[in-house]
Amino acid sequence: MRIGVAADHGGFGLKAEMAAALEAAGFDVVDFGARELAAGDDYPDFVVPLARAVASGEVARGLAICGSGVGACVAANKVPGVRACLITDSFSAHQGVEDDDMNVMCLGGRVTGHALAWDLVRTFLEARFKGDERFGRRLAKVADLERGNRS
Repeated sequence: MRIGVAADHGGFGLKAEMAAALEAAGFDVVDFGARELAAGDDYPDFVVPLARAVASGEVARGLAICGSGVGACVAANKVPGVRACLITDSFSAHQGVEDDDMNVMCLGGRVTGHALAWDLVRTFLEARFKGDERFGRRLAKVADLERGNRS
């Protein structure tokens, strides 16, 4: 599976750890930056290209990390076709995929430790969308909103 990763300065260290762990586990990792630690960088510069790659199918799923995970989540969700969530627990890591077809997981590099992050990433990547009618119906409503409809 091809996985995209992105982080600003607040998630830089955790991104490096997760990318290395993903590669060691056999995943094809695409790094959207930051490639060097720069305290003044901005999360949209890295998260938006990652989100676009997920939406286009260039990568199957994405991992976006900033200091808290909140900014990365906000930025990623501005890209149509992306369903990004800030994840802090294992239930949400799999349920977000199974029911809501989450395709970008966001983490906080300043609030999530390495061991927990790796557990959450593995859970996210092992989960599969159930595809039940009710879940598809809900996602169609979200897609409708992305197209500018207010239903």
